[in-house]
Amino acid sequence: MHTPGMPSSVKALGQARTSGASMAPQAHCCSPAAVQRRLPILAWLPDYSLQWLKMDFIAGLSVGLTVIPQALAYAEVAGLPPQYGLYSAFMGCFVYFFLGTSRDVTLGPTAIMSLLVSFYTLHEPAYAVLLAFLSGCIQLAMGFLRLGFLLDFISCPIIKGFTSAAAITIGFGQIKNLLGLQDIPRQFLLQVYQTFRKVGETRVGDAVLGLMCMVLLLVLKLMRDHVPPVHPEMPPGVRLSHGLVWTATTARNALVVSFATLVAYSFEVTGYQPFVLTGQTTEGLPPVRIPPFSVTTANGTVSFTEMVQDMGAGLAVVPLVGLLESIAVAKSFASQNNYRIDANQELLAIGLTNVLGSLVSSYPVTGSFGRTAVNAQSGVCTPAGGLVTGVLVLLSLDYLTSLFYYIPKAALAAVIITAVAPLFDTRIFGTLWRVKRLDLLPLCLTFLLCFWEVQYGILAGTLVSVLILLHSVARPKMQVSEGPVLVLQPASGLHFPAVEALREAVLTQALEASPPRCAVLECTHVCSIDYTVVLGLEELVGDFHRHGVTLALVGLQVPVLRVLLSADLKGVQYFCTLEEAEKYLRQEPGTEPYNVSEDSVPEHKIALLKA
Repeated sequence: MHTPGMPSSVKALGQARTSGASMAPQAHCCSPAAVQRRLPILAWLPDYSLQWLKMDFIAGLSVGLTVIPQALAYAEVAGLPPQYGLYSAFMGCFVYFFLGTSRDVTLGPTAIMSLLVSFYTLHEPAYAVLLAFLSGCIQLAMGFLRLGFLLDFISCPIIKGFTSAAAITIGFGQIKNLLGLQDIPRQFLLQVYQTFRKVGETRVGDAVLGLMCMVLLLVLKLMRDHVPPVHPEMPPGVRLSHGLVWTATTARNALVVSFATLVAYSFEVTGYQPFVLTGQTTEGLPPVRIPPFSVTTANGTVSFTEMVQDMGAGLAVVPLVGLLESIAVAKSFASQNNYRIDANQELLAIGLTNVLGSLVSSYPVTGSFGRTAVNAQSGVCTPAGGLVTGVLVLLSLDYLTSLFYYIPKAALAAVIITAVAPLFDTRIFGTLWRVKRLDLLPLCLTFLLCFWEVQYGILAGTLVSVLILLHSVARPKMQVSEGPVLVLQPASGLHFPAVEALREAVLTQALEASPPRCAVLECTHVCSIDYTVVLGLEELVGDFHRHGVTLALVGLQVPVLRVLLSADLKGVQYFCTLEEAEKYLRQEPGTEPYNVSEDSVPEHKIALLKA
């Protein structure tokens, strides 16, 4: 189907948000612009039209038919009863309707979040619900404190390493259901060993059905990718056939699962069942209640403190990965469709979704790349499409749960495997090898350690990335130009870790030469310095003075000049241009340096400093 251009009100929302962010300090907290930033629905709802309603309804229906079978399958990945996947699939639709800044994003259970839930909640629903509540509180706090910038420290190689490892872990974890194997542990390495050890126990019925479902899903996906767009000049019959093909391929998960369920039910009627079925699913809507802050087991009551200790690093990993996944999805589709999102507003939306979702027994959710793609390709115009999806999930909980009993686990395994396969990015390794090979280190470290423990993989990858970043700060590249006068040009800002590297480079090139040489420090690319750098420059000026030569500064930017003036640095000479510096150092008449004191600073610099 044709995806219409973005509604003008949504474009206006992005522009208002962008311009409003820069004027936030001057705007009153209760101004219309501020309210609109907190409630993005106010930007597009006044212009809502019947055409948008039509497109949003089609998109919401398409996403709903995708999310219902996926939610049942992801609950299996999370180690929870199947109804918990559906409990997690509707709250985000309603919250994002009011708070979301992307028309495309859909919030709900995803493969990666389900994997993390299985790691950190002991496969206990009470732990999963409490984790959703605590994750939401952390995400809300980050949104209110505008800490979205912290996510920028998680580099792309780390994300790719984590998602690739997660794709393998999730996909291989479904092999047991695809083959009908029993008693396979969840720990990845043990899972691999036991799967290969028990492969001889494969149930033929599950294997045949599972492989058939995978083939059908792949064929339908290929058809979807190659369906030509509909043109108005096409005959009505052709347009109708295109619409039917588009509907069938978009709702392929629901179609394949329905087909498998019908096959399983047919065998059940005959009294022979060759498949492992999903089994009993709790009927009806989830009760609204506060999250469980303690849980009673056969061995006694587990307190809130003990539950938190049991979840451990999950309280940091789950909200962080949830935010990363959701914002990455939102930014990706905003870039494709030419609009802007507000990262901090997205933090509030995902945080409130998890907090309110915990009241209806949801486990942690985030933005889904696959369902967001379906939403965008279906021509969604506003976040109102999520209302249709949410209502569809609620209707399935109320009326269809008795039918979920007959869904073969092999069919759900096929849905999961085809959904996570694109997460494994094989091209990233070759790309990084060509672009920057050092980035392969955090990628591979994250990828390998995530098979052991997810938090260790992310932590190790982040640590290595930060160390690489700090190394570039501590050892900035220095361009050296030989000539009548030695010119040294730092390629970036100078901060305290770089002082010794700068000092060593200048001393080696200028003062250790025979005879010592005058030098120019070209500071055009230096936009900031700190007090340690000021002290280092003062020592360098003294070293040059003792050797009877001069160190001159060129191209000082206003923030750097302001720091030098504030430090009252004595004996530093600077010039506006490199030509003036070279002329002075060659002892040519007519050129005088500026000393770093306010009396000798040029008038245009004084004006900038006082601005």
